[in-house]
Amino acid sequence: MHHVVEFGGEGQGILLLHGLMGRASTWWPVAQWLTSYGRVVGIDARAHGRNPVQTGQTADFVADAAAVARDLGNPIVIGHSMGGLHAWALAATHPELVKAVVIEDMAPDQRGRTADKWRMYFDSWPVPFQSLAHVRQFFGSTGDYFVECFEERADGYHLIADLERLYPIANEWGVTDYWPLVEKVQCPMLVIEAEHSAMPPGQMSQMPLRAPGGGKHIVAPGAGHVVHLDTPDFYRGAVEAFLSGLL
Repeated sequence: MHHVVEFGGEGQGILLLHGLMGRASTWWPVAQWLTSYGRVVGIDARAHGRNPVQTGQTADFVADAAAVARDLGNPIVIGHSMGGLHAWALAATHPELVKAVVIEDMAPDQRGRTADKWRMYFDSWPVPFQSLAHVRQFFGSTGDYFVECFEERADGYHLIADLERLYPIANEWGVTDYWPLVEKVQCPMLVIEAEHSAMPPGQMSQMPLRAPGGGKHIVAPGAGHVVHLDTPDFYRGAVEAFLSGLL
């Protein structure tokens, strides 16, 4: 499956799930130290990266992750943003497949939000970008993340994911309450919230309390939405401490 990326390592399975607009390769910096803890595998979600399937809702993403999780045995599932939702939804619906979950900056109830403000932001992009350096400069602090998500076409550089296919994915979050899934997670949970999160406040701290498996919530000081990029040492320390309690 060309949308599954093997980062290396052996032993305990570790499954990485990326956020909206991303792809598996955005996890590369994290995978470099995670491979000390097991076999690290990432997947390109539907409508992202090299996944040939161009449409899907949460249940579809979770089914795809479940298929890879079965191959990994009983993986620890680490998700950022959209991938965090898919991680806890996988643990809720397939408890036998997941040993533990790490959720990075994703809240369960974003009802009332729409993708409209995203659409305005996307419309401001200077597409096509002229070079990868242009991409990196435009996105500033998240440039190293986004540079992974663009590809060269005849006229310049474009986001690999088709934005029009991403709006329906985000809009599902605006009409769905995912707390019932959180409340079915029976494995340990680490929730890492960005200090400068755009998620509804006060929810992430409640997640390990409302999940039967329990766990821990921490706030990453100074971090924006991509915590593992903004504050990589803090993120690594938190995840390694969590893993050491499991392995």
